[in-house]
Formats: sequence, C-alpha cells, structure tokens
Amino acid sequence: MFDVKTVSMEWGGKTLTLETGRIARQADGAVLATYGETVVLCAVTAAKSVKEGQDFFPLTVHYQEKFFAAGRIPGGFFKRERGATEKETLVSRLIDRPVRPLFPEGFYNEINVIAHVMSYDGEIEPDVLATIAASAALTISGVPFMGPIGACRVGYEEGEYTLNPRQDVAAAGALDLIVAATGNAVMMVESQARELSEEVMLGAVIFAHDEIKKVVNLIIDLAEQAAKEPWDIAAAYKLTDKSARSNALNAARDKAKEAFASQDAQTQMVAIKTVKKVEADIVRGAIIKGEPRIDGRSNTQVRPIEAMVGFLPRTHGSSLFTRGETQAICTTTLGTKDSEQMIDGLEGLSYSNFMLHYNFPPYSVGEVGRFGAPSRRDTGHGKLAWRALQAVLPTKEEFPYTIRVVSDITESNGSSSMATVCGGALSMMDAGVPIARPVSGIAMGLILEGEKFTVLSDILGDEDHLGDMDFKVAGTSEGITTMQMDIKVAGITKEIFSAALNQAKEGRAHILGEMTKALGSSRSELSAHAPRIETMQIDKSKIRDIIGTGGKVIREIVAETGAKVDIDDEGLIKISSSDLSQIEAARAWIAGIVEEAEVGKVYDGKVVNIVDFGAFVNFMGGKDGLVHVSEMKNERVERPTDAVSEGQAVKVKVLEIDQRGKVRLSMRLVDQETGEELEDTRPPREPREPRGDRGDRGGGDRGGDRRPRRDGDRGGRSGGGGGGRDRGPRSDGGGSGGGDPDHVPAFLKDD
Repeated sequence: MFDVKTVSMEWGGKTLTLETGRIARQADGAVLATYGETVVLCAVTAAKSVKEGQDFFPLTVHYQEKFFAAGRIPGGFFKRERGATEKETLVSRLIDRPVRPLFPEGFYNEINVIAHVMSYDGEIEPDVLATIAASAALTISGVPFMGPIGACRVGYEEGEYTLNPRQDVAAAGALDLIVAATGNAVMMVESQARELSEEVMLGAVIFAHDEIKKVVNLIIDLAEQAAKEPWDIAAAYKLTDKSARSNALNAARDKAKEAFASQDAQTQMVAIKTVKKVEADIVRGAIIKGEPRIDGRSNTQVRPIEAMVGFLPRTHGSSLFTRGETQAICTTTLGTKDSEQMIDGLEGLSYSNFMLHYNFPPYSVGEVGRFGAPSRRDTGHGKLAWRALQAVLPTKEEFPYTIRVVSDITESNGSSSMATVCGGALSMMDAGVPIARPVSGIAMGLILEGEKFTVLSDILGDEDHLGDMDFKVAGTSEGITTMQMDIKVAGITKEIFSAALNQAKEGRAHILGEMTKALGSSRSELSAHAPRIETMQIDKSKIRDIIGTGGKVIREIVAETGAKVDIDDEGLIKISSSDLSQIEAARAWIAGIVEEAEVGKVYDGKVVNIVDFGAFVNFMGGKDGLVHVSEMKNERVERPTDAVSEGQAVKVKVLEIDQRGKVRLSMRLVDQETGEELEDTRPPREPREPRGDRGDRGGGDRGGDRRPRRDGDRGGRSGGGGGGRDRGPRSDGGGSGGGDPDHVPAFLKDD
C-alpha cells in the first residue's frame, strides 16, 4: 500500500530520520522527521493556479504543537489546541523567513506549509526539526523551491560549541543560536548571547553551517528517491493562466464552460449542471448495471487496510489507520481527574472524562486553505466518533483516568470519521485503556433508481457526492454502538435499510479483522510515559485529617512525595504520578494518617521536636509519639540532643498507647540501620503495686483503709508514723521517706 522512502544519519549523538510516502500522500510533499524521540510531520500543498489579480506570494506557514506529543491534556474549557500561541507564531516565522527568499520572483501560487509536533521527548526542541521537515517537504513537492535548507541550534559553554542543546539549557548558558542555511550560504540567524565577542559569534555561525551541510545532503538523498516532477516555472509566471487539468473529467468540464462562454449567466449555469448530471448518470448507471465502481471494487468490497500501533514514541497510545486513500493518526492521552472537561450548560455544570477531538487540515485532500479552529464539520465528525467509542469504555472505578483521543486526518477520500473510530479504538488499546472490545466503523452508500437500488460498502468521496445516501455504522463484534444517516431522496424503505445494515455488519467484521492484525486487545500495561493512578478508600471521618487545617497536610504530602493527590467527599483518594515510587510514598503517608498504631510494631519516623525529656517523632504520616530520653539508647543519655537531631530519620517501636491516644515510643529496641527489633537487655522494672497495698512502703499500715479524713490518723508523708496521705504540714515528717522532694522511686524515674 505504501511506497515509503527513508533516509537517516547520526547527527549530534542522535539519529535524524526523514520519511515520506506513508503519511499525507495527497499533499504535494509530506515528510515525517524524527530526531531522538521528537517527531514532526510537515505537509506542503500548493495551488495549481494563481488567483485573479494576485500580485504577491501567498506563502503561509503554520506550526502547531500538539499537547498529546508531550503526554498532556490541554487546560481550559475546550480541552483542545486552539489559536496559535506566541511560541507557535514565532516558530512559524522561523520557518517562513529562510524559505521565502528561495522561491523565484513572480511566483504567486498559494502555498501552505503545515507542521505538527507529534511527539516531544523533552530533550530535542521541535523548532529546528520542524524547519528541517518543512525544507524536505518543499524540496520533494515539485514546487519551484530553490532549496533545500537545513537548520540547527548552537550553544556555547566553557569555550566549546554544542550542537542542538535543549532550548532551556542554551538560553541559560552563554549562547542560544539558531541558524538556517543552504549548502552554500546562511539564510537566517536568530540568537541571544551573554556579551560574547564577534569572533565567538562568527565561530558559532560557521560551526552551525558545517553541521547544516550534513542535513542538506540528507534532504538531497531523500529527494533523489522521492521528489515529484518539477513544475513548469515559466507557466507559473502567467498570473491569469490556469494549470492543465490532471484528468479527462476536468478537461470535459473546461470544454463545456468554453462552449457556453458567450451565453448569459443562466445558460452557463444550466450547462454546468448538465455536465454534473452526465457525470452522475455515468457513475450511477454503471453501478446499477452491476459494473465495477469508480476504483474497480465490487459493491461489498472494502478498500485495502493498513493499521499500525505504537506509531509515536512519546504519546501514551497511538495508531496510524489507513483505508485506501483515507488515513488518520490517532493518539490517546491519559490524565488525572483535574484534566476532566467541565461543561457549563443550561442544565448546569457537568464533567466529562472522555474527549475525542477531530482535525481535518486542508492538506489531507491536497488543497491549500484555512487552517485553525475546528469547523462545524470537524466538531460533528468528532462527536460521531465519540458516540461510537463511549459504549466500550471502562467505568471510572475500573479505570480512574481522563481519556483524550485526537484524530488528525492526514488523507481523505471517504469517511474519515469512521477511520477515526477505528484508529481511536486502536490508540486506546495501545495506551492500555481496558475497553470492552475493539470498535470499527464503515460508511455505506446507496444508488436508487426507481425500484432498483444498490448498497455500496466503504464509499469514496465521489460516491458520496453522486449517490443518494451516506449511512455510517460503527460497532463491536457484539453490536452497533452508533449509526448516522443522511439521504438525498424522499426516504428509504425497510428493505433498503435492512440491506444496508446487514452489508455494513459484514464490512465492520472485515475491518475488525484487519485491526486485530495490529492489536487485538488492550495492552495490560500502561505506557512508561503515562501517569499511574491508584485509589484507596478511607473512612469519611478521616478526610479532615488527610486535608489538614487549610489544606496544610495534603499540600505537604504532594510537596514531599511529588505525587498528585485528589480526595472526594466519600473518602475516595486518587494518587497519581508517572513514578511508582512517588505513588507508594504518598500511599504510605496517607495510610499512616488513617491507620491506628499497633503496640509492638516498628515504624519509620522523623524527629520533629526535641524537648528536655525526649523527642517527639512523627510516624505513620500524621502521628506523633514521644521517645523518652531513656528509650533512645541502651546506655545513659544525658540530653536528647546527644542522640537525635530535628529532621533525623529514625526507626521506632510502639511501646504503649494510653486511653487518650498518646503514644510512647522506643528507639533503643530497634536496629536503626536494618529496622529489626532488638532484645531488651535492660533488667525488668519493678512492677507497680496496687494503690491499696502501698501502706507498707512508708512503714505504716495503710492497707485499704478508707477512714474519713477527720479521724486525723492517716499520718503525714513523712512516713515515720503511718505513710498515709494526711495533707498536714510536711514539717511533721521524719523517717526514711519523709518530705524529701528529690526522692523518686526507681521505677518512676523513666516516666
């Protein structure tokens, strides 16, 4: 199906590859440029004639950065790429400036150069790569372009020039220089420098030109394999001259117009309509008679299909779906709940976690034209594909991601919306979205002449235009998920409708079989570049503990772990990050807040406050416990600061949790290196005695006597007489324990 031409070279430590013949084949020239894992698609289309009165060269360059290229979902209400950003505008000019002077003076045919960033690896800046892709596409297009040119970025550090450094690295250094040039001369220079000498700047330009010559030679290698026949430049200078038509049909139209050129406008219109009717009669009559269709197929035959997945290296999921001359690059990007689309309508606010955006650039049909915001047609086709795919999506509980599918139509000759359905399903499966089953779509046509009718499978653009019905059906192996019909006749019968549905079912099954050759089911693992989302459910009463006063706790979790944390009113927590270790750290922190500490269990902690009698340690994320100075080490510790410092990571064992929830911890019973529990080598403490048996400790017999205070015989704390608790003056005391404020029983010294 494809006649692919590819050239590659090692350049600056990475492979630069230029490919043509696979994508956007209806454009005059299209090149897919790859450097590292950054990929840019550039397509060139040129008008074959000059507009009446045209007196300038209408070259338009559009550079667009697709958010899916970096694995991101756009912000805002619309969640899709909108008008050009400042950077996109500047890069468009960066491409325009060196190529514009290389067209001959007096060439006024309109030209579109459209460059899409399809994959961005965070290392290779796409602006230089887009310039190279544009030059290559122009060179092979056949238009009178006196190139090719190449481009590169140059940095300068410690007296050395560097080739193609990252833009932020170059901007932070002494030099950020972009040069575009032919093999013989420099065409453009753009730079910012930190007070460098003329010699250094000149050296940078020479260094760049030497590297650019390698790129120019690579483009020439590609052109030798794939360049189209050059245009007749002399004819292009004739401003009012029309280009020769490429087929007999267009020639017949021209003859009809010429034949009625001297007639009034109404007669000319009748003549034009007559020609169109003749065209329709020829096509329709042949089909009704059972003759082959325009492209030689039978009525039920689907055009050749080629499907690929994993087409773009940095997207979360991607596919290239080609059916005949219709082609779609579909990508899937996964995001968190924050990426959901907020929809504000009459019924109020709602949120959608599945978006599908369809783009139809003019080069897909080999034309020059408007490029920008989606048209009404684009919006409608995207919604049709959305309806086809939404039925097989997993629930939010099964797959808690926001999903954005983008379909960029690169070729079109019949039902690009159904190509979007097929490509969209493949890209989601490639991304690891657990859809229930693959979905395929097909467009059916109808030729109705009196009582006779013929249903056509997988219609072409001309068959849509000249036929009586455009009937799109999409679904899985189990059934239909959407269908849409437009007709040009008064109505169709049940017989026709039934025939169309049955024939569409056969076509869908065939297409599903072709899709399965690329990928039969969803991948079990997400892309390495996609965010991971894990969920955990907590009791609603713990939500305030996770959030903290003014959001303090949840902000600290996010800042410390790097993971993103969302919590809803029902206590469902979603933790997301592309780094699994960050997710695990956040999960452990949250678990520590909501879980209850267990006596005897060892935990990791951090010293958060040191006091005279010990240190408070934060463990299990949100709990604090006290390590008394006596529990820091087995040997005597005079001051807590001799053993620990604030912020120190420690391992602690829970000794006791009192009725008020206060936790007593020990460090000495845990190996601080391995976390293993250690045997307690200290002699056991003397057990505390019941209060009723303490009378003998003071020498008196208190026993359990509860006589009234007025009896006056409970003795003082002096212990000499009774050891009781008389609140009389301490001066009454005498004896061994009496009145000594410094005396503390040994078993209480650690409390």
